[in-house]
Amino acid sequence: MFDPETPPEMDVLRWVNSPAPVTLAGLRGKVVVLIAFQMLCPGCVEHGLPQAKRIRDRFKPDQVAVVGLHTVFEHHDVMTPAALDVFMGEYRWPFPVGIDRPNGKGAPVTMTAYQMQGTPSLLIFDRAGRLRRHYFGRPDDMQLAAEIMALAIEDSGAPREQAAGIERKLAGVLADPNAHQHHHHDHDHEHGVGCGCGHDHDPDHDHGHHPPPDTHAHDHGGGRASEAAEHTVPGPRGRK
Repeated sequence: MFDPETPPEMDVLRWVNSPAPVTLAGLRGKVVVLIAFQMLCPGCVEHGLPQAKRIRDRFKPDQVAVVGLHTVFEHHDVMTPAALDVFMGEYRWPFPVGIDRPNGKGAPVTMTAYQMQGTPSLLIFDRAGRLRRHYFGRPDDMQLAAEIMALAIEDSGAPREQAAGIERKLAGVLADPNAHQHHHHDHDHEHGVGCGCGHDHDPDHDHGHHPPPDTHAHDHGGGRASEAAEHTVPGPRGRK
């Protein structure tokens, strides 16, 4: 079962825009924003990647790290590593991007490990390396900024109770302008409060969400995946 307190490391084939491999373990002590995308996903190019760039531009890199993950589950013959090199150069994305390791069929390794529904997906890790947010689609800029700031004021070595207290304060003041558009749930865990990561911790749970327009949905084998694909631009199950 997926545990947001100890999320898995990224499994990356190689890195673009980074002279050395980037790891979640190596980024401990910072808030980490990870944008999972495909270069041929309209929502990624029009929203997800520009949003990640805005975060990169507005937060100090020694406090908030932005990382991209090119996680290809469709059109593999077109979205190659060589094509990604050109894409990165043309758009001048300023953050490192890893190529999610293919597994020979379906979704690549890291995408599968995090049970991502599709692209763009945005994950936020706190300074202690815990997964605290998992969005699919178009999270609001102001909401993200508030959430990142809340995580940034937490101490990296603080006990889980401090994080829970800050989460409660954030929940008390922050309205969600797009509750119906992104993948964000509250769950109870052993520490007694929702971790706020928005991730489904039960592999048999049916999210029942329709992805936002311009997202690409991946079928994890759940009962509603084919229905979700019908509400997106071309994906694993074709075009509407």
